[in-house]
Amino acid sequence: MSALNGRRVLVTGAAGRIGLVTVEHLNALGAKVTALSNVDDPELKADRVLIGDTRSESDVARALEGADYVVHLAALPHPSAGTPYEVYTTNVVSTFNVLAQAGALGIDRAVIASSINATGVPFNPHEIRPPYFPWDETAPSDIGDWYSLSKQNDENTARMAWRRWGIDVVALRFPHVNSADELQRMSDLIRIKPESGLREAWTYLDTRDAAYAVELGLTAPFTGALPFFVAASTTNAPYPTEDLLDAYAPEVPRRRRFAGREVPIDLTAVRTVLGFEARHELDLPTLSLEP
Repeated sequence: MSALNGRRVLVTGAAGRIGLVTVEHLNALGAKVTALSNVDDPELKADRVLIGDTRSESDVARALEGADYVVHLAALPHPSAGTPYEVYTTNVVSTFNVLAQAGALGIDRAVIASSINATGVPFNPHEIRPPYFPWDETAPSDIGDWYSLSKQNDENTARMAWRRWGIDVVALRFPHVNSADELQRMSDLIRIKPESGLREAWTYLDTRDAAYAVELGLTAPFTGALPFFVAASTTNAPYPTEDLLDAYAPEVPRRRRFAGREVPIDLTAVRTVLGFEARHELDLPTLSLEP
């Protein structure tokens, strides 16, 4: 029986791409889900469904009633999802509002959706690369857009909430997350233009694995507020990782070699602290790279 069986879990952004699958996953574990969404979605099935705004103190207070855990997924998920002001303020105010209220209520654990973009690399307007491979959570950031800044500050908010109220916060640095069909379609594009995957280190994650990571974030023995890169263990490119790095990032230091299509991100933290290993990965052939 899951540790979440019978526990009340608030999921914000519940009608989003990750949210819908997470709610379904938590339902299957026996959790009592309060789903908070800013849109009415007939696909959203939960014990309690609320329509509201995560920036609203009253809406969040209502959604947190009786909650044991919090999963905060609500966000504008791209720099172009609104004006710079809308994207930044929506994301940081929502995260502060949810974590501050949850912490003040004495809730012990929250999982928030951070992003690989908290590093600033993927959307940076300058021609930058990850500082080294395997890329890890201790790498310095280089922020050049408002969405990435919002994700970095969401992680800062998590640390503040833990320090202030003692609420443990798992910040999952998601890469591109999508259904198996959409991930395959993206892989087909990467096969044609592999250099386009460099800034995200050719990472991806199936929505089902994102929901599984959320489950582990809520239940794993853990104290503090830390970010975790979370991704499939293989890349979305049908080429050996060493060949990709030789061709498109020869100047970036490599701290070790990579076997086959091994993703050039260090997944040690998410594996050892949360016990995560992706269950749904792309089944790709290994082709010869001809850049």
